[in-house]
Amino acid sequence: MPTVRGRDFLSICDLDPDELRHVLDLAGELKARSRAGDRTAPLRGKVLALVFEKPSLRTHTTFEVGMLQLGGHTVYLGPQDIQMGTRESPPDVARNLERWVDGIAARTFAHSTLEALAEHARIPVLNALSDWEHPCQALAALLTVRERLGRIEGIRLAWIGDGNNTLRSLVLGGTRLGMSITMATPKEYRLDSETLVRARAAAAASGGAVEVTDDPAAAVREADVIYTDVWTSMGQEATADARRRVFQRYQVNAALLARAPSHAVVTHCLPAHRGEEITGEVLDGPRSAALDEAENRLHTQKALLAEVL
Repeated sequence: MPTVRGRDFLSICDLDPDELRHVLDLAGELKARSRAGDRTAPLRGKVLALVFEKPSLRTHTTFEVGMLQLGGHTVYLGPQDIQMGTRESPPDVARNLERWVDGIAARTFAHSTLEALAEHARIPVLNALSDWEHPCQALAALLTVRERLGRIEGIRLAWIGDGNNTLRSLVLGGTRLGMSITMATPKEYRLDSETLVRARAAAAASGGAVEVTDDPAAAVREADVIYTDVWTSMGQEATADARRRVFQRYQVNAALLARAPSHAVVTHCLPAHRGEEITGEVLDGPRSAALDEAENRLHTQKALLAEVL
């Protein structure tokens, strides 16, 4: 496999299908080793800067714990520490950080901020979430699907809700590994046409498929996995009321789950707005894999860090 050492990871497409499979395989190995008490330290002495413009539970914790378990360290830089874009520009932040640390994981509002960091830093920059993609979440989702269902190729995933950054990464990554994805979204909240073109091309090459509908019941009819996310992402709060009205029939609840095959599992990238995009009954129920996916953020990010840094 070509080395990914020193490369940026701004999009799930920055890893080709073989590299994606390798990262998922390594994540599984690291997860098993961790549970067996293995504490090898391939990143001993390495330091990762966490540059976060947004609040975070899973991303912040899993990057910190992952670096610690791999023998490295993190430096957390929140919105008030840098005030990126006002007190200091992204290029200047990048050029300073590269002198002190070995990599940057950045959680930003605008994807262009990530691109500016990557352009001006001579160290790897990892996308810890932007308004365009959430590739680390997609890695965790793919590992969870493989663990729960034994494979990714041929799996049918139904996405219910907003055509957001998590969906973009998931559809671009999943279709490259042979997954079939049906997206049930209101017409005005679908993924952009460019992403759909890229996903359909990837699906054609891998044996997967991409379908778009506005009917949640039709989307889950043959689904192996049902995936949802919040209707209103960070930075979209001003549109929350309007979104709630549009998305009312896109709730993942017991009635929708009853229309899916009995083996279908449900997952969510979290945090969840219980009673909106998903009910507590389903999120906490026996078919939910949401907490497994949250745990797998740690293991997939460890694999990514071990390969890139």
